[in-house]
Amino acid sequence: MKPHTAIEKQIVALSESLAPITPEIHTWAEKTIFLKWGVLSRGKFHCLDCGHACKPESLKQSAKFTVCSDCKRKLKMHVCNQLHFKEIEYSAVVTCLSDFKIVRIVCSTKQMKKCCLPTYSHTEVMQHWINPKGEVRTMSISTNVFSHAYDAWQYYSPLEIRPKDFQNSPKYRINPYRVYPRLKVLNVLKRNGFKRGFYELLPQVLLSSLLKDTCTETFLKSGQVSWLRYYLESGDQHIKRNWQAVKICLKNNYAVSDFEIWEDYIELLRWFKKDITSAMLVCPVDLNLEHDRLVEKKQQLQRKKHLKKMRLEIQQAQEVYAKEKKQFFGLCFSEAGITISVLENVGEFMTEGDSLRHCVFTNEYFKKKDSLLFSARIDNKPVETIEVSLSKMEIAQCRGMKNNKSSHHKIIMELMQKNLYQIPSRMKKQKREKA
Repeated sequence: MKPHTAIEKQIVALSESLAPITPEIHTWAEKTIFLKWGVLSRGKFHCLDCGHACKPESLKQSAKFTVCSDCKRKLKMHVCNQLHFKEIEYSAVVTCLSDFKIVRIVCSTKQMKKCCLPTYSHTEVMQHWINPKGEVRTMSISTNVFSHAYDAWQYYSPLEIRPKDFQNSPKYRINPYRVYPRLKVLNVLKRNGFKRGFYELLPQVLLSSLLKDTCTETFLKSGQVSWLRYYLESGDQHIKRNWQAVKICLKNNYAVSDFEIWEDYIELLRWFKKDITSAMLVCPVDLNLEHDRLVEKKQQLQRKKHLKKMRLEIQQAQEVYAKEKKQFFGLCFSEAGITISVLENVGEFMTEGDSLRHCVFTNEYFKKKDSLLFSARIDNKPVETIEVSLSKMEIAQCRGMKNNKSSHHKIIMELMQKNLYQIPSRMKKQKREKA
């Protein structure tokens, strides 16, 4: 896109004055960022780095690595019969110009062929310009919009300024395999703790954060690489929310085995209103054990609170249920050790649902005016729950554990069918009493 703002025009002008990437840097990239390959093809071993070819004597076909007998380099083996091989890798050059810190991304291609020396090509594909406030603007060459790959570069296109939201693009997240060791850095970065290492992090992300974020500066100065990597890679703001607890961990050199579990653990401490400035609490010896203990404790408290609320709802529902189904209370019949009786209390619906793990309570069957619910029990333990339709006077459903049929299902159904006549008699009795 064309530069519009003053800062965009300044970056484009400064970019044109940048010296091109030197042959020395290209040579360094050729030696350090690429793997050394060997290939077994048609009974011969080929070194794709020096072009040497020979008949293998002791080399196993399944070996992943070997050493070339000519150039003595360790080679990664590639078993195939193709003629040409290509590898693409990224490197970065960190420099500065005016008040800007610049991360220059170079895409290098290695073309390999059996019995030939490899050839290399290098193209600068991106420039990340970081101002003193840590704000990043990127220039990059164009990509092929019809390609499925996000880095299908059009190498003939010029570097152009990109919009601010380019940081959401996967191209911005390209992490170079190596950073050229001869860096030019601003004094402010040295003051904030930068010591030439990038710790496998995106150079533009680390440098930008180091200029504007005191958390990054603290992690870097204290040598807490794992904290730094988690903070920058996750983009998690919980670190700032728990900053007091984090500083205690840094002070005590506490190694966190799982940062997400640790953050959950701190939230649990806060929920229980514990002192999150206490090293004894913030730095547990067994993080997973303490985390699981607090999770279980919280679940128990929530369950008690939920049950208290549920009891109030049950009490209110019981009044309505008793008014509608009172005439059926006491209805009970048994045979062959099986007892079938009407559920007379809403609390019994909950017990029935918990015992047999079905939805008779969850789906509030006690509110169904046309349904009458029975419990089939053996030795006073629920076996199946039966729903009878009052309008049709037939069994709507009969469910056991997890809505399956029990081994007594046939007997229960026969016993229920034989005693269905008792239900309408209760209904007629109530009508006579009302009359």
